[in-house]
Amino acid sequence: MIIRSWLFVPGDSERKMEKARSNPADALIVDLEDSVSNDNQTIARDMSCAYLKDRADRSTQQLWVRINPLDTDLSLPDLAAVMSGKPDGICLPKVYSAKDVNTLCNYLSALEAREGIEQGTTKILCVATETAASLLTFHTYLEGVSKRLTAMTWGGEDLSAALGASDNRHPTSGDYDDPYLLARSFTLAASRAIDAQPVGVVYPNFRDSEGFEKEALRDRKSGFIGKIAIHPAQCEIANRAFTPSDEDVAHAKRVIEVFDANPGVGTIGMDGMMLDMPHLKQAHNTVALATEIAKRGS
Repeated sequence: MIIRSWLFVPGDSERKMEKARSNPADALIVDLEDSVSNDNQTIARDMSCAYLKDRADRSTQQLWVRINPLDTDLSLPDLAAVMSGKPDGICLPKVYSAKDVNTLCNYLSALEAREGIEQGTTKILCVATETAASLLTFHTYLEGVSKRLTAMTWGGEDLSAALGASDNRHPTSGDYDDPYLLARSFTLAASRAIDAQPVGVVYPNFRDSEGFEKEALRDRKSGFIGKIAIHPAQCEIANRAFTPSDEDVAHAKRVIEVFDANPGVGTIGMDGMMLDMPHLKQAHNTVALATEIAKRGS
């Protein structure tokens, strides 16, 4: 399932979790990390597990859980507490390399066995760039990472803290500064190299809907599919940004038809433009995405 919008929901807020049921987000990430204080960890785990069990039907909205980082003593209790609720996936923060993803995979295999869950069912979304070391280890994802890793996103806020920066934006342009553009590019390239879904980063200013939409559209043009949301209002915008328009689909179908009508041709002209195999691949991707979204009815 291609996920256009991922909404963080605090795992210790019954009100917010209940409200999120009707949100248009393709996936909720029930959060046990940043939005939950240490004093509320046990409560959040119990509430999150109960929420997962109460929502067995995930046909229109998946339910994921963000655990605490693996290098803390909170992550294993998080997993042990929520796996009986059969989350669709686990969001892993503060990753250093693919080794962390593979370690989580081993934990999930053991807990799936305990809970009678089919092996490999629980997927992983990793936040690939929240540590300084993570910028230097992207090659490890190409050297053998678990197939559970189906999505990757990057982090700009925690990364700036890890790098000792006072801001992650360029003072003149307002765009991300160089280290964060590097993180964005590495995440996109690594995701595509291992056939995982590249997911756009959070947009912290939740009141700036126009800015969020602009960044989401830029993400889509760059090759990302979907975006992390920190406010319920951002999800509808993300869904719209990552859904191909009727014009996009019509153009893609014409590209496919032109190549189908000329088998064996590597390049061909259409509307004054020269098209080749990358254009055909993009066209197939657009049609496939539109078809999947249409089947979901949203």
